[in-house]
Amino acid sequence: MKIALPSRGDIIDSHFGHCEYFTVFTVNESEIISEEIVPSPAGCGCKSNIASVLADMGVNMMLAGNMGDGAVNVLNHSGINVIRGCQGNVKEVALAWLSGAVIDSGASCHEHEPGCQH
Repeated sequence: MKIALPSRGDIIDSHFGHCEYFTVFTVNESEIISEEIVPSPAGCGCKSNIASVLADMGVNMMLAGNMGDGAVNVLNHSGINVIRGCQGNVKEVALAWLSGAVIDSGASCHEHEPGCQH
């Protein structure tokens, strides 16, 4: 399984559509096997090609901070489940998710730039 986290440094970027890059972890049931960095595309997250890029890599889970419903729908349509409300170090959040300690906040980001939902 592969999980992606919108990142700024080694911290989850609270603004999905403007992260520096995506940290992608390959995991098994209990541990991280490998890590890779995927550059963030130019433009707004949900309007970019990031959902298809991550899906083509085999990503099927996104652990994110804030994200609008539009971005959630685009990712879901690409076969990527989304958990919102995550914060902190990307590796620590991924390990917490593997242990079952991370759940979706259900909160959508409502502060959008004109024409873009992040």
